[in-house]
Amino acid sequence: MFLLSITAQHLLGAESTWIALDADQTLGLGSIRHQSSSESGYQQDRSGRHCRDAHPSEMQSSMQDLLFDGKALFTEEIDTRLHGTKNSRMTLQTLGLCVPAPAKPKFKPQQTPTSAALPKHFRLLGLVTLWLGVIFLAGFFYTNVKITSPSYPQTNVMFLKTHKTASSTVMNILFRFAEKHNLTLALPAGQNYHLGYPHRFMAQFVEGFKTMGQSYNIMCNHMRFNLPEVRKVMPNTTTYFSIMRNPISLMESSYAYFKFFTPAFRRSKDVNEFLASPWTYYNMSEYTDNVHARNYMWFDFGYDNNAMDTEDYVQRVLAEIEQAFQLMLLTDYFDESMVLLKETLGWEMDDVVYFKLNSRSQDTIKSMTPESKEKVKEWCSLDWKLYQHFNRTFWRRIQETIGLEKLDQEVNLLRMRQKELMELCLLNPMPIDKTKIKDKKLQPFQSGCANILGYNLKEDMANETLRTCLRLITPELQYMSYLYARQFPEKKRKSIAFSLWRR
Repeated sequence: MFLLSITAQHLLGAESTWIALDADQTLGLGSIRHQSSSESGYQQDRSGRHCRDAHPSEMQSSMQDLLFDGKALFTEEIDTRLHGTKNSRMTLQTLGLCVPAPAKPKFKPQQTPTSAALPKHFRLLGLVTLWLGVIFLAGFFYTNVKITSPSYPQTNVMFLKTHKTASSTVMNILFRFAEKHNLTLALPAGQNYHLGYPHRFMAQFVEGFKTMGQSYNIMCNHMRFNLPEVRKVMPNTTTYFSIMRNPISLMESSYAYFKFFTPAFRRSKDVNEFLASPWTYYNMSEYTDNVHARNYMWFDFGYDNNAMDTEDYVQRVLAEIEQAFQLMLLTDYFDESMVLLKETLGWEMDDVVYFKLNSRSQDTIKSMTPESKEKVKEWCSLDWKLYQHFNRTFWRRIQETIGLEKLDQEVNLLRMRQKELMELCLLNPMPIDKTKIKDKKLQPFQSGCANILGYNLKEDMANETLRTCLRLITPELQYMSYLYARQFPEKKRKSIAFSLWRR
């Protein structure tokens, strides 16, 4: 639970035939460590927040064009400078969000002319009253600017899995947490792998809803968001969160992944040709088939991706999303997002450590021209404004909850733990081509022009180590099939034959 001032608010089976797991066994990552490894300590020092006035004059002059006016903020030049900053502190300073820490009030007792000027007990009473006032004001100020982490891990979580935003990696984190704590997942019914997408979500899309009702803990499969129906499935104490990505890189990824599924993409030679004249290839009558080609995130959140971009409409939607979701993460700052997720949910570091899943080989990433990048901001203007808004709220949330000093320390600890587990588990230090994956049952689903990568595990690992490493690398469809069989042993297991499903 999070406390802000004086207001309380919720924030954010069956034995497998292909994976060496018993359905009733779970294992936390914390039990797998090298004996020589050590945890790095850190001090929670939030006092060193410097703002623009503390920078050299040449840096101040370079920052004059970074104010929050829509087009100037996220131009390619500025975006490059943001991603080139040294750490999260510099990123926040560049965005203009840093506020100097207030100086602590110093108490200086008033000197009386003589000891006889006031009776002794009056002087003592005055001192006590003054000290109590200082303590009260200090406590009031602290509770109004600092949100504390929950004292226990949050287990009721709804994750809106947006497309091509590293959401498969987030799903793996949630699957592992659910298995570790024996939680109930709101999984797609029958042989489906998504919750009715591209149709708006309905509670009946969840396996067992008619008999289980509002007794699920975690929901994280693809869906088109529909809050009233989600609330029929998830408890009232659920924390809602999602993840967003810069629409420029999102467009390039969507084009590669959905090249053969989306009519607007099929008709064009490449992403640059499509963006040069999108209306030449985009037909609004092919509505749900073309959702990948325009304002993809807007559509996933349940809104019309072809709607008119008016100020009143955009502000209303932004307010509705902020009301529904307690936390919004950013693909472009994924490690920082995992730290924020850990703090928000009261989880452990090993709960959010990850191996990148569903990533593409570099040779399938198409270079976009400067004109194409600018065109995305116009063609996907709703997504662009959505991303701009939640980029700003993300960094404000970091500043108000974790602080930049602790954020940098936690990100370093996360990366150290990730490196430790990769050295322990993986035969190759980086994701590999699908043709080089030895266990064919661990090959990821392939789509479009994208070459989705996977992993090989080291051999001769102890059983507990093997189980932990398998959880980290298992692709989402295989992991979902295993968890479905574990949760519903009486039902037919989901097929992982990888038939061509559209989304």
